[in-house]
Amino acid sequence: MEFDSEETAYKFYNEYARAAGFSIRKHTVHRDIKGRIIDRTFCCACQGHRQKDKRNANVKSHRPETRKGCHAMMRITSCFDGKYKVVKFVTDHSGHDVVSPSKTHMLRSHRSISVAQALQANDIDSSGITPKAGFALMAKQVGGRENVGFIFEDYKNYLRSKRTVEMKTGDTGGVLEYLQQKQLDDPNFFYAIQVDADDLIANILWVDAQMMADYAYFGDVVCFDTTYRKNKEGRPFALFVGVNHHKQTVVFGAALLYDETTSTFTWLFDTFARAMSGKQPKTILTDQDAAMAKALALKWPKTSHRLCIWHIYQNAAIHLSGIFSNFASFSKDFSSCIYDYEEEEEFLHAWYEMLEKYGLQTNEWMERLFKIREKWALVYGRQIFCADLMTTQRSESMNSVLKRYVSYKHNLLQFFHHFDRLIEDRRYQELKADLRTSHSTPVASFSVEIMKHAASVYTHEVFELFQDEVRKAYDSRVELCGESGEIFEYKVTPFKKHYQHTVWYDSSEGKVSCSCKKFEFAGILCSHALKVLSARNIVKIPDIYIKKRWTKKAKKNVVEPQSSGLGLCKKINYLEWYLVLKYLKRRLLYWTMMIMRLTKL
Repeated sequence: MEFDSEETAYKFYNEYARAAGFSIRKHTVHRDIKGRIIDRTFCCACQGHRQKDKRNANVKSHRPETRKGCHAMMRITSCFDGKYKVVKFVTDHSGHDVVSPSKTHMLRSHRSISVAQALQANDIDSSGITPKAGFALMAKQVGGRENVGFIFEDYKNYLRSKRTVEMKTGDTGGVLEYLQQKQLDDPNFFYAIQVDADDLIANILWVDAQMMADYAYFGDVVCFDTTYRKNKEGRPFALFVGVNHHKQTVVFGAALLYDETTSTFTWLFDTFARAMSGKQPKTILTDQDAAMAKALALKWPKTSHRLCIWHIYQNAAIHLSGIFSNFASFSKDFSSCIYDYEEEEEFLHAWYEMLEKYGLQTNEWMERLFKIREKWALVYGRQIFCADLMTTQRSESMNSVLKRYVSYKHNLLQFFHHFDRLIEDRRYQELKADLRTSHSTPVASFSVEIMKHAASVYTHEVFELFQDEVRKAYDSRVELCGESGEIFEYKVTPFKKHYQHTVWYDSSEGKVSCSCKKFEFAGILCSHALKVLSARNIVKIPDIYIKKRWTKKAKKNVVEPQSSGLGLCKKINYLEWYLVLKYLKRRLLYWTMMIMRLTKL
């Protein structure tokens, strides 16, 4: 036989070997002074014998022997016309058996990844599918593993070599190249890198244009958490997240940190504010981290710092494990101190009573917790807008979602690519919610005018929350218990509840205020206020109690208010003065009682 090239001869012999059930390799070659091949020998992969290695004495586990001295081969030599002619062909195999057709696809010379398959493998890998699942997908497309053309180990090796090429400049170089490319694609993309003394990456913060826009709309309340560890080195991954008008989690920024020290958090908070044109959140929820609290007090002193209730419960379960196991009622009493009380005097009385009941007067952890009560007890935070959030569960749920996209085995560059997929998926969910809001109107469980009004202004998710408050309002009793000029004082008692809420209504300005402070805390009217409005024959939500961030038009015409010296001369309305005087009266009564008690002691 004659062949046009050496490569054609190799392909022919390899096809023959596949049909016969063995693997081949290139053996000896002779070339002329110009480098052209004079003759070439292709042999069975089992040809020859393994040479002895002086290092074998130090090897604990030797590789299996594959060379069996087989003589099967094909030799070609060049002709005057440039073609290659077969001059020797040995068919007999000695020392080994050929394999059955079901196993030939596993032999080395019959395995290769084509260009098309390499591109498909790249797409599968970049979409976050694991190598095992990716190989199974490719095998299913061609009708089985034997038809793929390579085995799973080849697939893994290809991906590993591709990642090695991507990271050939090292973590720092690869990440810098990635961030610079992102900035080229998006001129508003912001990133900041802090390096250590050895010029290695210590901290990274990045924010894209959409994150900046989301922060402008919904950045009044931010959850910040560093519980997720992204890689083998255990580097903390920090997320700035919030909640949008669909009650969905939205990401404002992300950071990879070296550690969790005050200096690191100081750099992070300062850099994040700089990325957001100096805007700081009104409220931030964090875990009980002293270094984080110190950095926040230093960099964001005007931001209200609230602690995650979930973390407090976790710490309580650790420090008070004996109390939880011995007293079934402690959990209820502890929860009541966190959530239930509307007056500071009631909270303090319940707290001291709980300490005495369970013998915790000298417990150090409870003493430390009490010192920072303004950050976790709801009685101190009802008037602070928190978008109805009391825990960092938003960021923690994002961390659980992140684990589906990112593995601790990933290097830095892979981490960035997979995190991009997470952000893309979250934004697609918001896009679907936007479409649903713009093309449909929620239907109320019961048709009343105020529900129709709520359906026209609120998004579907917020409407459901408002509807629940209206339902509770119908299950409440209202009683007028006082009147002072234009101010009417009501007592609202929920159905089957033993406590009452005080609601004040200013008939001159149409303003309503409840002792539970739900509107101030969550941004929607509570059932108690709605009950009073219903009693006053008000069938629409007053404009001043429609918070724009919860409406369908949350992302339209957002303008940051400009600070002005006139703000110092802001007029306080009559209802606000009335509530202030009521508060001062209660405080005076409280301190009078305290002085009398101390005098008796």
